Amino acid sequence: MQKITANVYAETGFQGCNVGFVVTREGVVMIDTPQMPADAIKWRDEIAQYGPVRYLINTEPHGDHITGNYFFEGTVIAHEGTREAVLAASVAQLKERLRQTAPESLALVKNYRYRPPTITLSQRLTLYVGDHTFRLTHLPGHTPYQVAVYIPEERVVFTSDNIFYKVPSALREAVPYGWLDSLKQLQEMEADVLVPGHGELCDRSYLPQQSAIIQAWIDMVTTAMNQGMSLEEAQDKLPFIDPYTREGKNTPMGQQRQRLNVARLYQVLKK
Repeated sequence: MQKITANVYAETGFQGCNVGFVVTREGVVMIDTPQMPADAIKWRDEIAQYGPVRYLINTEPHGDHITGNYFFEGTVIAHEGTREAVLAASVAQLKERLRQTAPESLALVKNYRYRPPTITLSQRLTLYVGDHTFRLTHLPGHTPYQVAVYIPEERVVFTSDNIFYKVPSALREAVPYGWLDSLKQLQEMEADVLVPGHGELCDRSYLPQQSAIIQAWIDMVTTAMNQGMSLEEAQDKLPFIDPYTREGKNTPMGQQRQRLNVARLYQVLKK
């Protein structure tokens, strides 16, 4: 766990997304939850030293951000689209994934249920807790429902997965042009520290590089479409252009990431 400011903490070492919390004089405000049950319990015990959890903000609908909600108290807040995704999530599928990947965790989810947000936003929401302000802004990009959490008193913003700091970017549900616009809005926030969805902490100097990665994907797929490539041809032939891609085309994970990214961009750019 890293102490970012006097009141803001983040963890970048869990499997799944980065998580964090802010200590206010009226309790703790969490940003996202650990994906793995054992990590969630460890994180809950860590946070308990700083006070009761008042609010829990989910910044997007993917499982690595919302699965751990079950293990925490506090009112859950997220985008309307994230609430719909949580309500549609399958406990049976979650238990099957754990059975295959982390069977030791099954006992921790015996009575598991998904906890959906009970407060939602469509564009903006401002939350005041103690002396702290939490400005939640809908910034579509990695998914249509991304939310950034800006704490002006601490000059920190939790960007969710609109920033993958020096790790491969996932575009399988992306809103590509919205993503570029959202990165511009993040640049305008007066923050000294950015907590990305994945990767180590960074600052606003990284935003042009993240924009360049998204633009390169858009340009590559647009060129393939203009050349008359079918989706299948593009998935097979286009190169790995993300500078931080760790998997090659000869690995199942690399092939899956490439095919999902290209398929999503074909779907969106055709419109």
